[in-house]
Amino acid sequence: MRDVWVAEGLDPAPVLREINELAKRARVPVRYVGRRALDAEARTDGPQGVLAHAQPLPEWEFDDLCRRPSPTPFLLGLDGVTDPQNLGALLRSGEGAGITGAVLPRHRSAHVTPAVTKAAAGAVEHVRLSVVPGMAAAVSRARDLGIWVVGLDEAGDQSLFDLAVATEPLLVVLGAEGGGLSRLVRERCDVVARIPLKGSIPSLNVAAAGALAVFEVSRRR
Repeated sequence: MRDVWVAEGLDPAPVLREINELAKRARVPVRYVGRRALDAEARTDGPQGVLAHAQPLPEWEFDDLCRRPSPTPFLLGLDGVTDPQNLGALLRSGEGAGITGAVLPRHRSAHVTPAVTKAAAGAVEHVRLSVVPGMAAAVSRARDLGIWVVGLDEAGDQSLFDLAVATEPLLVVLGAEGGGLSRLVRERCDVVARIPLKGSIPSLNVAAAGALAVFEVSRRR
């Protein structure tokens, strides 16, 4: 971390004291700036008066994520998720469920931005991220490396709750908002699973569906 900015005029609070103490221990400078300057720098809706400038996140090689012997690979692939709030929520859920990495395509996808970082609530610091040229090629490569690939789709031929490969090295792939899995990705998955729904609405928001999927796999593992 390079420095921390705090907006001038904030009311005293325990969390601000904690931030100052942590920054002091880490030898990170704390700078007090005008609220307008901080809001402009934050580039998010409703910043809460504190921001930090950090070093760029490391990117991991996709093959390395697939080959890690322990713990058993449990990867989350995002095939065209473009909403920063959804991406942040998915990384947060994935980290909570114990995924060992997340995979993003380089194009037509959200990437880690201030808005994603805020929605992820710290998860971007803990989830290994790999950016790949294309998700379809990554799915094929994962299978070559012994990873089972499960796509999540409302028209899947198997229930998520009957997933026989949940305990195997696994890549769970979610599709784009609205469009779902791309054709090539869907065709290359080992299994296409669905979430059984009892109501009238045929599908869930991708962040909700992803949270359910990763915690179901975590429960089975």
